[in-house]
Amino acid sequence: MVNVDRIRSILTEKGISVSDISEKIGINRSTFYRKLNRKGADFTIKEVDAISKELNLTWDEVVSIFFSASLSRK
Repeated sequence: MVNVDRIRSILTEKGISVSDISEKIGINRSTFYRKLNRKGADFTIKEVDAISKELNLTWDEVVSIFFSASLSRK
């Protein structure tokens, strides 16, 4: 499950809008919002990779934002 608060915080810190990030990773803004708010499919690995590169995230940040809940269930 995506840590929505952390993603929003990073976007705000870096001055990047949802429109900007969604355009840069190649998905529709409304699709990004749905994925962010868990009202649609999850982010794909390709999308997570693109987001992490655009936001210059470390591996630890990527794991804590996108995969921590799924890893803790195992």
